[in-house]
Amino acid sequence: MTAETAEVEISAAGSGPESSNSDARRQQMLSFIQAHEFARIYDLARQFGVSEVTIRSDVDILARTGGIRRVRGGAMRIVEAVPEVDYEARAASYLPEKRLIGQAAAAMLSPGDSLILDVGTTAMAIANAIVDRHDLTNLTIFTPGLNIALALERAIPRVEVVVTGGTLRPQQHSLVGPVSTLILERIRASFAFIGCNGVDPSFGIMGLSLPYAALKQAILRAARLGIVVTDASKFKQTSLVRVCGFEDVDMIMTAGSPDPAAVAAVRESSVELRILSSDKS
Repeated sequence: MTAETAEVEISAAGSGPESSNSDARRQQMLSFIQAHEFARIYDLARQFGVSEVTIRSDVDILARTGGIRRVRGGAMRIVEAVPEVDYEARAASYLPEKRLIGQAAAAMLSPGDSLILDVGTTAMAIANAIVDRHDLTNLTIFTPGLNIALALERAIPRVEVVVTGGTLRPQQHSLVGPVSTLILERIRASFAFIGCNGVDPSFGIMGLSLPYAALKQAILRAARLGIVVTDASKFKQTSLVRVCGFEDVDMIMTAGSPDPAAVAAVRESSVELRILSSDKS
């Protein structure tokens, strides 16, 4: 047998049914790991009905392609860091949905209520809706957002606006850090409205960075009712840091057409899900 013939036979063997089965299994395994965040070698072997040796080989191949990361005892999906995008770059996106959310959130409020408004463009929509609700009087609003506070200035004196302090993050026009957390620990508001960077079916409410995740956690702890407000584009998206589980909030309010898998995951938890539309909110 010549070297050329041997090469042809090896190539043919690598493209047969066994190779196709292996490729299909690895694709299914990739989807499984991405859906479950982390999977053990032992569990993957049981799931796909092959040996642990075969699973390790598959995991190594998938890791080389960049789809997952090989870790001790198993594999985990890769979550890329999301760059911090300027507030102005996000402000014009999903405007109708954010207006719906803002109006629905403001409709939950009554004169004399207290609330904490997170930073971000959806929180700004809530602030604008509060300004437009002239019947809302004697409100106390805490916020770490400098631009949120300035927007609410138009509603003074019927609302009192308290900026929580902290370290300035200019891209988001917001204040984060230990000072913010310290002040929030001394507050007990009626409502908290927080935004997010993702509603991950497997992991929960996701945030951009550790400082912002800590801020959102402190906001939730400082209120009797914690509400996540986000447009539908964030559903089934993930981000770098977990803020909390679905069970840690009282309501998720969104607008648009959220991903069905993420909707199902939210509804399996104890949290109330409100999906707003232009004809019914």
